[in-house]
Amino acid sequence: MMIVYTQYQSPIGLLTIQANDHGLLGVWFQTQTTQPDTLGKLDSEHPVLKQAVSEFQEYFAGTRQIFKVPLAATGTEFQQKVWQALTTIPFGTTWSYQDLANVIGNPKAVRAVGLANGKNPISIIVPCHRVIGKNGKLTGYAGGIERKERLLKHEGALLV
Repeated sequence: MMIVYTQYQSPIGLLTIQANDHGLLGVWFQTQTTQPDTLGKLDSEHPVLKQAVSEFQEYFAGTRQIFKVPLAATGTEFQQKVWQALTTIPFGTTWSYQDLANVIGNPKAVRAVGLANGKNPISIIVPCHRVIGKNGKLTGYAGGIERKERLLKHEGALLV
């Protein structure tokens, strides 16, 4: 299956968006080290990529809170479970890693949840930026803590 990509200049930095015909495979900031070695073919007209860029434009304009673009990221069964749970965190709210572990039905897996969260390949759309420390502090984010803070402020999340 053909892998394609495009780039989108967001208000918080250049995003590389990768997809196939099933959906998004990844969204990365330029500074992230987790990008794949090969991005595929540059194709800004691919329907999944066009939808993703359109939804990002609406998100940053303040007119979209929920992304509808199809997702096709690959990961372990556990990672997929965590990433799916991330998509249920409401816009403008934050959860702790413990909250996330509770939601997936494995309250003792806080560390494993944190690791899976850190491997999320679809920035912003799968909102790992909405996960914060139990004490309310902002913790690691592959796009950088400054971007995490800007995204949470954009969404109106209460920061402690």
